[in-house]
Amino acid sequence: MKTLISQAEGYFEVKGSKFLSFLVPFSAFSECLALSRSKHPKAVHFVSASRYINEHNQIIESFDDDREPKGSSGMPSLNVLRGEELINVAVIIVRYFGGQLLGVGGLVRAYTSATQNVIETAKIRGLLHTFSKHKSISLELAYNKISQCEYKAKQLGLSVYKDEFLADVVRLRIEGEESAIESFSQELLKAYGLIIH
Repeated sequence: MKTLISQAEGYFEVKGSKFLSFLVPFSAFSECLALSRSKHPKAVHFVSASRYINEHNQIIESFDDDREPKGSSGMPSLNVLRGEELINVAVIIVRYFGGQLLGVGGLVRAYTSATQNVIETAKIRGLLHTFSKHKSISLELAYNKISQCEYKAKQLGLSVYKDEFLADVVRLRIEGEESAIESFSQELLKAYGLIIH
């Protein structure tokens, strides 16, 4: 699976109708949809589709036809995201009506093309990366153990955040790829007998 590191934009036109497409990280989906509506007040449809992994490791998918005929826009866009094996992303397609009806088949082709176009742009710009599940753990560590902990975390490509300084310990949060977090947890358990949250 692949995911997106920053927003990409695409464009498709057919029979006078213009389709502006935006591929965004899922975390920015709601904000980008609201922004699209305010930036394009004369657009007639704001079609969207999304795929993300929730905290239970389930893929959650959604789509919205935004008053286009049922099955003509949101689902075809979602199918492109599925076909490209994209995760934790959303696509928003802003349609300006060109005065000529496209029919359901024409809409399916147009929304599919608009979604493919923005994904192709993301590929060209190097914005798609292999997806790896991230995880976070919390622990409390004596002050004299922190530098060893940070050294080990850095070796594994993990980020260390000092959330709270207490009397005898520091409350740390370690974030990074799930496999690296598992290795880190095992090392800490062996070294200090720590219980990880």
